[in-house]
Amino acid sequence: MKFLKRFLILIILFIAYLFICANSYANTVSKDLSDSVFRLHILANSDSEEDQNLKLLVRDNVLKYMKEISNGVNSKEDVEVLMKEHLDDFYDIARKTILENGYDYDVKLEIGKFDFPTKVYGDIALPAGMYDALRIEIGEAKGHNWWCVMFPTLCFVDVSSGSLDNESKEVLESSLDDEEYDLVTEDNFMVSLKFKIVEFFEDIKINLASK
Repeated sequence: MKFLKRFLILIILFIAYLFICANSYANTVSKDLSDSVFRLHILANSDSEEDQNLKLLVRDNVLKYMKEISNGVNSKEDVEVLMKEHLDDFYDIARKTILENGYDYDVKLEIGKFDFPTKVYGDIALPAGMYDALRIEIGEAKGHNWWCVMFPTLCFVDVSSGSLDNESKEVLESSLDDEEYDLVTEDNFMVSLKFKIVEFFEDIKINLASK
């Protein structure tokens, strides 16, 4: 009986150890990805077809302007500086697009850290977590959102084919370390298991923060 109790205690301690190690790994990877990635996040006023179409028009005009001013941007820090310098311009573009299409929604822009669920972008996937982003909220911002990665520069990539081209992957690979790059691009058992570990713990944090 004593042996069984000791065995059960060892099993419990081992499981606790694995849990702590997995949580530590998830925290480290999430922080590293957050430090390497800057995102654009646009929320529609509602889920009506009209509001969703308006969101995409705002997206197109914001990205067009972003492409014009982003030459020479080589780091996440450069992107953040650029966003802050041109925040009023992005507001004007979004607001003008809304008015030109017959709506009078206000727009709220904010640069900061935001909770993101797991997102798939072509053949890369970013696990849930806190990421720096430019968030654009249209009207009541209660509709489905659209997002992209502003750095590394993937916002201008056509992912309708479901995959990134080699040039885009090179940009991504040069901006992340090997562990991070494998985690968001590779599809094998061990990498998928690591991704699920990060996803699991970050989803818990997001759910707790939202309560």
